[in-house]
Amino acid sequence: MSLPPPSSPAFPPPPPSPAVPPPPRVPRPLGTDAPATCEVPHFDPVRVGGAGHRLGRLLRHRRRALAAGLAVTAAALVAAGPRAATDPARAERPRKHPATQPVRRHAPPVDLVRAPVRIADAATVRLLRPGDRVDVVAAGDPATGGTAQVVARGVRVTELPEPAGDASQSGALVVLSVPHPVAARLVGASATARLAVTMC
Repeated sequence: MSLPPPSSPAFPPPPPSPAVPPPPRVPRPLGTDAPATCEVPHFDPVRVGGAGHRLGRLLRHRRRALAAGLAVTAAALVAAGPRAATDPARAERPRKHPATQPVRRHAPPVDLVRAPVRIADAATVRLLRPGDRVDVVAAGDPATGGTAQVVARGVRVTELPEPAGDASQSGALVVLSVPHPVAARLVGASATARLAVTMC
């Protein structure tokens, strides 16, 4: 004997309930979400050296060299400035080429000779010493209209010979160091006039 099929329910099943959304996330205050701190281990201090120290020393040397160069330049400008200002003629003088300037030539050495000269006044000769400078004057005879004239100026006495003791000769002998032309004038003057000396 067969059983009858079960009868359908009188009411349909209720629909499934919708999913409930999760509650909204509330933000935390600032600083509360940072990770926990940890202890930092101890380490030796870091010292900067080597290249940095050399760079600083190089900069100091460059500053000192620059200051020294500026000081030398300023001193040169100060030394050159007032000279041109105090000497206007020198500042305005045009520069000439070295070839246009006259060349100074040294005078050739004078060839000296020793000339023995007899001086009329022996007492005057005794006042002289070797090395003295004298002027030789030729005095002409006034009766013939002769006048006194200087035949040698500033000549040097080199020797005073001792008198020979001959009473026939008057005056005294003097040896003078003179150039050739002056020696010729002295010889000519001694033949025609009496010679005298004056000390320079």
